[in-house]
Amino acid sequence: MHNLIGFCLFLFGCAALNAQEFNCDVTINAEQTGNTQLSVFKTLETALEEFINKSVWTDVEYLPQERIKCSFFINVAAIDNSLFTATIQVQASRPVYNSGYTSPIVNFNDTDFNFEYLEYEPLVYNPNADQGNLIAVITYYLYTILGAEADTFEENGGTKYYKQAKQIVNIAQATQSTGWQASSGVNSRFRYNDDILSGIFKDYRKAMYTYHLKGLDTMESDAKSAKKEILNVIKVLEKTNNERKNTFVMRAFFDAKYNELARILSGGPKENVAEVIETLKNISPSYVQDWTAITQ
Repeated sequence: MHNLIGFCLFLFGCAALNAQEFNCDVTINAEQTGNTQLSVFKTLETALEEFINKSVWTDVEYLPQERIKCSFFINVAAIDNSLFTATIQVQASRPVYNSGYTSPIVNFNDTDFNFEYLEYEPLVYNPNADQGNLIAVITYYLYTILGAEADTFEENGGTKYYKQAKQIVNIAQATQSTGWQASSGVNSRFRYNDDILSGIFKDYRKAMYTYHLKGLDTMESDAKSAKKEILNVIKVLEKTNNERKNTFVMRAFFDAKYNELARILSGGPKENVAEVIETLKNISPSYVQDWTAITQ
């Protein structure tokens, strides 16, 4: 019996050591190309899933159940030999303690995603060299997801991952691909990464820890206290927004969280949320209908 138990523990240990950071689904939609039957789309879809899920991205050992759930939806508008014109939707979530609920932490819609790919070309990441826009964009978002998730478990816990994403930005800036330069616009990969690492967003990042670990993760054990923590987070978001208005970081937060926030404020222990609703309308006007629909 002891030998059997030891063998089972050994197998579990091996599984844990072999488990990587992500449980990612990749979907490639090629309907706009009019060539959906081309094998390259399925080949790339499979190659990206294996690249993301089987590579080692950190020095942290993730148990199988701890792997970050995420999805990459790539919409290919055109293909010309090996050149793809596309957009990419990136989403990720993290589990909430003592519940079956997963909370969205990332929701990016990136319209600057043109890349080259030859069917069966191996996908390899070298952090010190440019390997094309496909690898650069995918790895940038992987490290951004890692940064966002780590910030929800530890104050500023994601800094090392955001810095890794910054290294990808710095290398990609030497290419002609859009989205990497300071001049690329307010919704660029450069802008998000530069802002999230700046001092202006230090309170925002601490608020992400409070929102998730002291808010969502304690909702089951102390719903009233958890809801108050989340209301306080909204005040921090207002302060951050007042310091710099209409930032990509703030819009990205609400793109991921608007539905969740509306449900939290409408349900649970009774709190005076009238002032908070007006704050949300001011700092996130894109979702004013959702804020207006909150029941008090």
